[in-house]
Amino acid sequence: MLTPDEPRPVLLMNTIWANRSQVHDDLTTVGGLRDFLGVPADQDDLKAFRELRQALRDLAGVLTEDTRAVAQGRDLARAVAEVNRAARIARQWPQLAVKDGELVRHNESEGSLADRERASIAAQAVELFTGEDRVLLRACYAPGCVLYFVKDHPRREWCSPSCGNRVRAARHYRRNRGESPGPNGFS
Repeated sequence: MLTPDEPRPVLLMNTIWANRSQVHDDLTTVGGLRDFLGVPADQDDLKAFRELRQALRDLAGVLTEDTRAVAQGRDLARAVAEVNRAARIARQWPQLAVKDGELVRHNESEGSLADRERASIAAQAVELFTGEDRVLLRACYAPGCVLYFVKDHPRREWCSPSCGNRVRAARHYRRNRGESPGPNGFS
């Protein structure tokens, strides 16, 4: 269900996704987190990434003025604090090293690989939510969809072609039955 072209904060937010029957969560197990990150992770990492994901979804909901039921109950202060905590977790410390007889600078990181991934995603989220792309972040309003996306093309209105197809099929069905469309072209 994930669109690999999206920024990493959006990919993390979209580890919650829906199909026709239910909402799914790809981060219910440590294995699911390992699959998402591609690095070792443990139960504490899973909890931390789930908290960061919720913070990112809360912030995206505010930024996009998301009115979907899945985006209700946002805690903006908690979300900001969580993103800041995650961004600080893996500070880079410049260090000296000797390489081929010369002094060189290299960065020594605090934290595990998962901590560094979380910090990286949080830092990218700060840029996404405050940079030029913030106006391009969208909530997908296709029926039943819970995903966010970055509008990378002027004609893009949905997170994926399948969501766009569902909207167009629903519109066609309504036209043939004589029903009026609801907001965003569907009811």
